[in-house]
Amino acid sequence: MTARPLDGVRVLDLTNVLAGPYCTYQLVLMGAEVVKIERPGEGDLARQLGPDSTLNDARLGVSFLAQNAGKRSVELDLKNPDDRDRFLRLVGEADVLVENFRPGVLRRLGLDWEALRPVNPRLVYCAISGFGQTGPLSQRPAYDQIVQGMSGMMSVTGTPETAPLRVGFPVADTVGGLLAAFAVTAALTGRERTGEGAYLDVSMLEAAISAMGWAVSNYLGAGVEPVPMGDQNFTAAPSGTFMAADGPLNIAANRQEQFETLCELIGRTDLVTDERFHSRDIRKRNRDQLNVEINAGLLARSAQEWEALLSERGVPAARVLTVPQALRLDHLRDRGFLHHVPFPGQPDARLTVMGNGVRVDGEAYGPPGPPPLLGEHNDDRIETVWGALPEGAR
Repeated sequence: MTARPLDGVRVLDLTNVLAGPYCTYQLVLMGAEVVKIERPGEGDLARQLGPDSTLNDARLGVSFLAQNAGKRSVELDLKNPDDRDRFLRLVGEADVLVENFRPGVLRRLGLDWEALRPVNPRLVYCAISGFGQTGPLSQRPAYDQIVQGMSGMMSVTGTPETAPLRVGFPVADTVGGLLAAFAVTAALTGRERTGEGAYLDVSMLEAAISAMGWAVSNYLGAGVEPVPMGDQNFTAAPSGTFMAADGPLNIAANRQEQFETLCELIGRTDLVTDERFHSRDIRKRNRDQLNVEINAGLLARSAQEWEALLSERGVPAARVLTVPQALRLDHLRDRGFLHHVPFPGQPDARLTVMGNGVRVDGEAYGPPGPPPLLGEHNDDRIETVWGALPEGAR
């Protein structure tokens, strides 16, 4: 296996369910060694989450399998003196610790940043929580749904008739995990300059609001309050979901030349000079009328035909796919997005997991091994839990 950017970086993962495990999975893909510290007999709650009850009962829920390949698992009761001592020895050899307990939990155990910093001054300590470690909301419990609602995401999702709607996947958890992974790698880079670790306080609420981008900045900068617009893009028209002969098609003709090309291809060049549509801002004001005209023209071909034709002429367009259809795209296979690892405890069975869409020097990284069984590495000595470091590391 070729060297990866984070080879030799040792990460203690004290996280559960999604935001934290997603963060540390990104670090695994980039080469970090991740040791997952789990509650004895129970482990990460995600081990019991997923659509297959048999796997849930075996503490191998699909939700766990998706975010934990390539990690090691050690069961530790942090209230037990012997386990606590082992944990502190792991901390002493770690580069990073990631946790997503409610603020104050590790402080009450005497294992927070202030307590661990003397043990390892080079430690990068990343705490992920719903609202951050400080502020009036910091002690509230939070799941993805709560953050989606409080961030404003749900208020702009759906149509004026159906909003507020939850985004169809745990986007706040995912964005929080991505931001945490970015912060960890930034802190590791800073440590190379200063020689000192860092304390990272990641708020899922703030990460979610930041990720909303223009929906927030348009209000901050111009006082324009975002509203739910369904499948339409508020920045331009025609830009949204349209109907071809056999199903939905996304088109984003955001630039004037793209609009003109679209009109040409559907046989409606008259729309270019129509006083209702001849400029960008006017098209946005008359979006509904324009969409009727474009939908009529799109009925002449299938969505796949339009996708190819429009894309070839420089107009962004693509079919609206289901998740299974998306995963069957030849493009993903060519890019090496999906990876196959042994199924935990069943070396002859295979488990398919995702990469992250990043290729480094042309290589798409997958995890180095399967997700761990609960406590699979309990009996390993500290040295072997971490594994052998690449030559020259640390």
